[in-house]
Amino acid sequence: MKVDEKFGLIGIDDERQRRVLYPNRIVLTKGNVTGSQYLTEVKPAQVAIYSFTDQCILDNRGSNENAAVLVDFGRELHGTCMVSFRGLGQPTVKYRIRLGESVSEALTPFGEKGTTNDHATRDMEYVSGFWSSNETNESGFRFAYVELLSPDTYADLRCIAATLIWRDLEYKGTFVCNDAMVNTIFDTAAYTAHLNMQRYLWDGIKRDRLVWAGDMNTEVATILSVFGPNEVITKSLDLVKSITPTSDSMNGIPQYNLWWMLCHHAWYMATGDYDYLKEQKDYIAEMLTRYLDYIGEDGRIIPPLDGGLFDWPTQDHPEQRFAGTQGLACLAFKTGGQIMETLGESELANKFYDAAELTKKYVPEIKGGSKQAAAVLVESGICDAKKTFDEVISVGGAEGLSTFLGYFTLCAIGEAGEFEAGIDIMKQYWGKMIEMGATTFWEDFDIHWADNAAPITDVVPEGKDDIHGDFGAFCYKNLRHSLCHGWASGPAPFLSKYIMGIHVLEPGCKKILFAPNLGGLEWVKGTYPTPYGIIEVSITKDGAEIIAPEGVEVVRK
Repeated sequence: MKVDEKFGLIGIDDERQRRVLYPNRIVLTKGNVTGSQYLTEVKPAQVAIYSFTDQCILDNRGSNENAAVLVDFGRELHGTCMVSFRGLGQPTVKYRIRLGESVSEALTPFGEKGTTNDHATRDMEYVSGFWSSNETNESGFRFAYVELLSPDTYADLRCIAATLIWRDLEYKGTFVCNDAMVNTIFDTAAYTAHLNMQRYLWDGIKRDRLVWAGDMNTEVATILSVFGPNEVITKSLDLVKSITPTSDSMNGIPQYNLWWMLCHHAWYMATGDYDYLKEQKDYIAEMLTRYLDYIGEDGRIIPPLDGGLFDWPTQDHPEQRFAGTQGLACLAFKTGGQIMETLGESELANKFYDAAELTKKYVPEIKGGSKQAAAVLVESGICDAKKTFDEVISVGGAEGLSTFLGYFTLCAIGEAGEFEAGIDIMKQYWGKMIEMGATTFWEDFDIHWADNAAPITDVVPEGKDDIHGDFGAFCYKNLRHSLCHGWASGPAPFLSKYIMGIHVLEPGCKKILFAPNLGGLEWVKGTYPTPYGIIEVSITKDGAEIIAPEGVEVVRK
């Protein structure tokens, strides 16, 4: 008999697992602290009553500065933090736990530099007795700051431990080459998406911890290329659909309905799940038919689609937002036509195909050199890939990139055949985050933030910029900025598609175009998950080999 049957409990399973981790570095101590080095040792998950000598002591007796310690768990985590005390100088003590994705955030009090407790509490005060452990709520963090607040007493700090909470998944899709930075970028992108695969697919593990239909698009591409189909995708797509009538905008943003539909098409191409696609028919038909009213006679999109949110860096530039959304609309109508044709709705498919052709005729000017708008215009077929790369995307290298549409920008570079430039720009942009201490990719990033900045792993010295606390805009100003955002994971699917050369041609990966490109690398090896098994790829300057499982047809370019 199961527990729920025996005791009458009603609920659903949590798909995630827990793993206890310990710090690997003491960043700093304040006040009177001894034995902090013992906090990096693995301890029993139990506060015992017998005496220990290998423990940290926080001592506020006779001190004007509270005793505190800041620890580093070595990489970004999603989960909780537990603080365990053995002996105390009085019956109870008051202490603070402050979590941070950077050293700066962990050291900054609530309310300063944009810090909040929004979405997940990061700055908490607890009261503890002896032989006690307290565990925080779930959040995204790498660093934990513990400060004894009670005056004129001490506390035997037995351990500070983190509990990693995640879906314990096999990394079926891999990428390895001769360039260590490229390998790290791929792995970091995959891990970034992985941490956001919680009960639902979130955009961020500290903030926002929510399902956003548009933010999912790159995450879906990453998950499909690294983990293969996972139910967190369909759960999240279904959730947004269930709370949004076809007459409304998903998450209040008209563009997000279109991104949601593109996610469904990507899922169908990866899985071949016709029955699930068929479940979306009525919703897509009603929703996208409504969007036909947002096209002018000349093919130009009109309000309310000419509004909303395309990408944060374009938000204060209506002409850039419009240009990008024009491309998104064209791409969405073309994809909607393909979906309806697959489902046997030929009349509706033709309406959407006609809308795609009409929107394709209106070619907006790419003002301000918006690489995001340019990339989506390329993907839609409105703009020529090579011409747009030469005139817009290549200018300034990684300058002007955004994390949200970084994947589309890399894909546009791939469509232009500029594979070596794609690798170089990827290393300039995502590689710079890694150089600044990132173990997951950030909500937004400008390469110039790093010009005079300290890494996120260091206390910011005088004269240096705080790369986490001094930058950002809109909803991600300063330390509110998320340093683990799934939409930033675009390098992983880019490398799988344009360097390893895996292009899915038929639903369920039944037919694959193998078109590898070294992009200036010496050699590449990798794998790609399909419903039939794993594809294996090996590429050198002498040639390329692919081993596909039975059921997958491979054609070469």
